[in-house]
Amino acid sequence: MRSTSPTVGRQTGPVTQTPLADDLPADSVGLLEGITTTRAIRRYTGEPVPPDALRAMLFAATRAPTGSNRQPFRFVVLTDGPKARDAKALIGAVAQRFWAAKREADGYDSGSGADESSPKARMARSMQEFVDNFERAPVLILPCLIRYRPPTPFEGASVYPACQNLLLAARALGYGGVLTEWHMGVEKELRALLGIPDDVFMAATITVGKPAGRHGTVRRRPLAELVYEEAWEQPAGWAVDPAGTRFTSAGPPKGTVVTP
Repeated sequence: MRSTSPTVGRQTGPVTQTPLADDLPADSVGLLEGITTTRAIRRYTGEPVPPDALRAMLFAATRAPTGSNRQPFRFVVLTDGPKARDAKALIGAVAQRFWAAKREADGYDSGSGADESSPKARMARSMQEFVDNFERAPVLILPCLIRYRPPTPFEGASVYPACQNLLLAARALGYGGVLTEWHMGVEKELRALLGIPDDVFMAATITVGKPAGRHGTVRRRPLAELVYEEAWEQPAGWAVDPAGTRFTSAGPPKGTVVTP
């Protein structure tokens, strides 16, 4: 029998279901599976995302932690209304410009990119299709942060965990999404269109929809390259990837230093 008693104090046994779970759509994956298989989804079928699924995603997003539990995050959700269409058109146009510049600057069509089967070429195709069809994304979400003090690098801790919660919830419900910063190219226009105050930080652009492809295990660098123990670059003997883990070499080369 499923327990519906609230858990008070420190959890000492299995996590119990609460009545809250009965009012949300069924979760199709476990927590760890969701974390390890939530890919950036850039291709969508065009199928609308129903309100109950959006509600669950945004409920999950708003359960994220924030400094002093102030909950300064806000989410502008745009689907198929006139302002949604205008916002998607604005961001879609700048996305095409941003990607064209990045494609050339990063040499996506040279080197291994000339091999159509290479990861570099596959990424270029995925990105090109994404920007070309940005306006057709079923849902556009603009996470924002109400600032209550001067900007600091740490303020993102009160909005970006909520973005990840949203993407994990989308994965759990059979949807997918991706986070970008393309709104920055048309931020002034978006503020005017959507009535977002000037003192509110526009943190990201998230698109959500039913994947045209599929989710799958994400690839990262080996755990031992990313986790240290006791000191910088000191290997942790226990930092061993699970059997069967597949890796990627993407990311800054080892030793890369970014000058402030």
